[in-house]
Amino acid sequence: MDVAHPTAGWEQLGPSFYRKVQLYTQVFDQDLDLDNYIVAGAPYSGAIALYRDEGKLVAYQPTRTSKPSIDIYSCAGGEPILSIPWDSGSIKGLGWSEDEKLLVVTADGTVRCYFDLQGEFTQFSLGNGAEDSGVKSCRFYAHGLVVLLNNNSLVSVSSYSEPRPKLLAPPPEGEVHSWSLIPPSYTNSRSVEVLLSIGQTIYVSDAAACDDRGLDQGPFTHITVSPNGKFVALYTKAGRVYVINSTFEENLSEHDSKSKIPPKYVEWCGKDAVVIAWEDEVHLVGPYGSSAKFYYDSGRVHLLPDYDGVRIIANDRCDFLQKVPEDTEEVFKLGSDSPASILLDAVEQLEMQSPKADDNVQLIRPHLVEAVDKCVNAAGQEFSEHWQKQLLKAASFGKSVLDIYNSDDFVDMCETLRVLNAVRNYKIGLPLSYEQYQRLSPSGLITRLLNRHEYLLALRIASYLRLPTDKIYVHWASAKVRLGSEDDDTACRKIVEKLSGKPGISFEAIARAAYEEGRGRLATELLNHEPRAGRQVPLLLSMEEDELALDKAIESGDTDLIYFVLHQLRRKLPLASFFRVINSRPTATALVEAAAHEGDGDGHEDTAMLKDLYYQDDRRVDGAAVFVREALRQPESRTAGDKLALAAKLLADNPKENVFEIGAVREANLLLRMQEGFDRDLGDNFTGLSVNQTMFKLYRLGYSGRAKKIQGEFKVPERVAWWVRLQALVAKRDWNEIEEISKQRKSPIGWEPFFNQCLQAGNPRLAAVFVPKCTGLEQGATITMYEKCGMRVRAAEEAVKLKDGDAWLRLLEAAGRGTNEGREIERVGGRFLVGGGGKG
Repeated sequence: MDVAHPTAGWEQLGPSFYRKVQLYTQVFDQDLDLDNYIVAGAPYSGAIALYRDEGKLVAYQPTRTSKPSIDIYSCAGGEPILSIPWDSGSIKGLGWSEDEKLLVVTADGTVRCYFDLQGEFTQFSLGNGAEDSGVKSCRFYAHGLVVLLNNNSLVSVSSYSEPRPKLLAPPPEGEVHSWSLIPPSYTNSRSVEVLLSIGQTIYVSDAAACDDRGLDQGPFTHITVSPNGKFVALYTKAGRVYVINSTFEENLSEHDSKSKIPPKYVEWCGKDAVVIAWEDEVHLVGPYGSSAKFYYDSGRVHLLPDYDGVRIIANDRCDFLQKVPEDTEEVFKLGSDSPASILLDAVEQLEMQSPKADDNVQLIRPHLVEAVDKCVNAAGQEFSEHWQKQLLKAASFGKSVLDIYNSDDFVDMCETLRVLNAVRNYKIGLPLSYEQYQRLSPSGLITRLLNRHEYLLALRIASYLRLPTDKIYVHWASAKVRLGSEDDDTACRKIVEKLSGKPGISFEAIARAAYEEGRGRLATELLNHEPRAGRQVPLLLSMEEDELALDKAIESGDTDLIYFVLHQLRRKLPLASFFRVINSRPTATALVEAAAHEGDGDGHEDTAMLKDLYYQDDRRVDGAAVFVREALRQPESRTAGDKLALAAKLLADNPKENVFEIGAVREANLLLRMQEGFDRDLGDNFTGLSVNQTMFKLYRLGYSGRAKKIQGEFKVPERVAWWVRLQALVAKRDWNEIEEISKQRKSPIGWEPFFNQCLQAGNPRLAAVFVPKCTGLEQGATITMYEKCGMRVRAAEEAVKLKDGDAWLRLLEAAGRGTNEGREIERVGGRFLVGGGGKG
């Protein structure tokens, strides 16, 4: 079969060429009149949505249902991918997001976002007066939309996943003849900008202001922005097209269509040409006013703009109109003498076994690497498999002649074309161009195949491109539990058998799909095969499988995960039920107790939780301890006494086993009563202090008799009492009392603490008094002690007494030989001078 030369469908517009490629034929049934439908196409050759135009009367057709629906097709047509019955009000906007989510906007401002091409949707309201004013029309971009209300208000949604509708700056009053938008990614303000034709001019509205661009050629029936956001095409009622830059500073070109009938579409073909479509006639307007015309004899056509061209949809065909890529033009242009064109001719000569093949190669030998690269790139731009092969043959022939050539790009292109040809098949209906495929990415393509349930092809492509396949298996299994007819046991067995041993499989995602489908038992069975407890537990909680979730968390050994489950259970269960769940699980009980002790992290334990926990477990001693700790924190002795009484009541049920605890509580109660008396008699606050702290405070205030009474009542050891008294006297700087104590012969704590405490408190004179009283010290310690008190002469006397010449010499050097202190030290240690220093 003869294959047409690629240039057969080219049209020249100024210096550039454009081509119309036929992608599919027999797209829709002949009884489906596209003139009666609103048509919206997803980016990157994605799905096509059809909805019957509510403003047109349609003749009754017995073969078609009269119930309204949104039908979703591939570009190849045939049977719908999905049919969505529609009974939710008048549709004012139909569009697609970049990731192939279908957006439906109704007259009352409700927006539905259909995802995965399966009929599932999320819904939100535009608010901002949309329900009262009503929606007039909508415009969509990659991940957001703008809605024009009947009162000329503009409502923007910048994200479908987290919709937060916001009002844009209001345009002036008046009829909006047409409008369009510039996406945020192409504006300086990073806010969507809306272009509105009102009166003779264009107004631009964004989040901050609405500005008049000062035009006078309007009103404009169509406004369209180029895919890169740099240019704007304006169509007037008189049939003229103006192309200006998006800042409205420069008029780039004009074209007169000479048509008094307003077109149905004005769209950009890439970023260099504008397409105007009437019912069956399409005009392509290029730079400098050049144009070409295409005619369709099958009725109404619809234009679906894409990033690098326009899809033209008619009943019997789907075409793609685009600018001829530079490499393709260089290879195929008639009369071209480029190295790539000569290399392609050489391989054709080679197939005919002509000696001219070698002559052609030798002719371009200096530019052979460039020629090979051009042929590889041009192959990627071709839709015809025949010309793909010819170009790759030319590239292969050229690189075989080269001594050194990096074949990575050649291999990558072969892989890419194999993938593109597979998805362009009419059974799949994704006629991606090379540039669209690069923007969509292989993973994005696989996602689109999964949404169409093309699992086998998705697996083959993923394996061929060395991509992970776990997402494919999970999607297949999730669809199986949603749509399959097997019972739970059979479905679980088949899924586990299929996915067993596959890396990265998330059974949690499959189980969640089963649960959302109302198959709770199957979800639980599938979760048993999920190896990551962190994935199992949240779903089990949402399935009300509380105890199983807690068991899984405990099995994981992850403390944070156990705490998470316990927190969720505490919030949702009555207290008695919560304790019933954790009582049979020691790990959970221990963590609840530890968390209650920690409380808010500031040392304030959750006493209510601890009391309930100990009461449920009949742990009376621990419960009494909570009351005791509460009592110690009370500022009022009466309240503290009540807490202690409650503790004593708990312990009294088993007095033989709780002898020590009962005694401790009684002592605490006695201390509280004594402190209450001190508070009343001394006019100070003692409540809440320990025994030692109470004695300290009494000594410091000068009530030594009362302190000794405390000591006697609570059998405080003599050593402890002396320590407390010493610290209190030092704290109040009662040096006279300390000096009186120094006259005593013995101290239960020794005399060294007195020396250290006085020295630290800044009284070296008194500290020195205790040096001779200190016994059991290391050799030479008294020298250091006197030196710390600033008494070098006395220290020198000790050195002489201990016959330590080195220490004496060190003290002399520290004092200075010519100073009074130095001379005194020399006098004390004269015999060391005679003997030349040294010990002994």
